[in-house]
Amino acid sequence: MVDILFYSFGALLVMAALMVVLLRNPVHSVLFLIFAFFNAAALFILLGAEFIAMTLVIVYVGAVAVLFLFVVMMININVAELKRGFLRHAPIGIVLGAVIFLQIYIALSNSAMFLPKVSDAANVVNLTNTEQIGMVLYTDYFIVFQLSGLVLLVAMIGAIVLTLTHGKDAKRQDITKQVMQRPEDSVELVEVKVGQGVKI
Repeated sequence: MVDILFYSFGALLVMAALMVVLLRNPVHSVLFLIFAFFNAAALFILLGAEFIAMTLVIVYVGAVAVLFLFVVMMININVAELKRGFLRHAPIGIVLGAVIFLQIYIALSNSAMFLPKVSDAANVVNLTNTEQIGMVLYTDYFIVFQLSGLVLLVAMIGAIVLTLTHGKDAKRQDITKQVMQRPEDSVELVEVKVGQGVKI
């Protein structure tokens, strides 16, 4: 049953990846990209890497793919121009794809040297994938983990500063005015008599 599920999700993933590249409609391509992410997450679950699967769904499907979808739907894309660019850069893409597949093959053929030792594997056999990652992340790589969070915080503050406008027509939030707002200043109670309604 596991083999059937693996090959089924793998076939759907390959089909979705091909549709992302071959479809002319960018919106359809993004939808197939989301479908490909879900199938990749299912493959990770079958391999016992549930943490990576959930990260793939939350980060890529929940943020990146949806962002791509909204951007594609909001901007006007010239499909003919994109097709000309695809044909012009196709040889470079084929060469880069061949190099990537060669690297993956070399990495998989030499993956035995990266596997844990038998004694180390016996110590963590009772832990889930998420627990193992958490133990390593919050012990050996704790400082690096905190620094990465600081980098993301700086990036978020930088994006806010870059998009902040100070023009005359820009609406600014007055927190003091909002806190001191009284209910009677913003809500009007009206007594409607029986038989009277809203005038159109």
